[in-house]
Amino acid sequence: MAVLPSLEEIRLELMSFEDVSAALAQGRTTVLIPCGAVEQHGPHLPLCMDADHADALAAKVARHLGDALIAPTIKVGCSAHHLVFPGTISLRPETFESICLDYCTSLAQHGFKRILLFSGHIGNFPVLRDMLPRLRRAVASDVEIDAFCDAIAWVDRWRSAVRDAGGDPNAVGGHADIAETSLMMWLRPDSVRLDRFEVGYLGALSEQQLQSMWKNGIKSITHNGIIGDPHGSTVEIGAQCLEAIADLLATSFAR
Repeated sequence: MAVLPSLEEIRLELMSFEDVSAALAQGRTTVLIPCGAVEQHGPHLPLCMDADHADALAAKVARHLGDALIAPTIKVGCSAHHLVFPGTISLRPETFESICLDYCTSLAQHGFKRILLFSGHIGNFPVLRDMLPRLRRAVASDVEIDAFCDAIAWVDRWRSAVRDAGGDPNAVGGHADIAETSLMMWLRPDSVRLDRFEVGYLGALSEQQLQSMWKNGIKSITHNGIIGDPHGSTVEIGAQCLEAIADLLATSFAR
């Protein structure tokens, strides 16, 4: 039975340059670029939610793919619609794209042939989708760059995972809800403030509401920064949600 490599053996920042060179020589030319955010997640979750989520997903997706290495997580993302809440840090889309571009060109220069980007922060999805053609043009034709940008599939997978784990799928809204709260109960339990759970905006957002959120900020939709409801969150739901999204990403990136 094959022994899976440890995270120290597949996370680039924990490897030496000789380790990376040896991995490339062995044909391990796929690398993941996890992206996150440092932004508000209601009164009950820490700002690191999306970055922690991306870190954890990267480990699972790499295991699913079997031969992928993991680049350092881009922890800060595009969160301008959350800036009304103190502590949120947001990159301009062009700044985020420049960071992703520099990651991709650096990795391609070293010999990586598949560069796969994904984000634990759904707010990065439209920016990733927009930049993808430019990232592809910046590297040689034999280098494949892909990014997961399907927010609908992501939230649908969360709803299914919550239901399968015994929770209420209607509490999934996409931000600081039962899914994300459960994830943090699994990933960083001491950070979840159980006494600060509040109901946020419930129900599907219309296109008009989404446009209002992007233009005027999330407070135009929800006063407490929550879309969905954290009540009913459990460690079991968190584990199920993590595995469900890792499977979604790995299936999308498989070939």
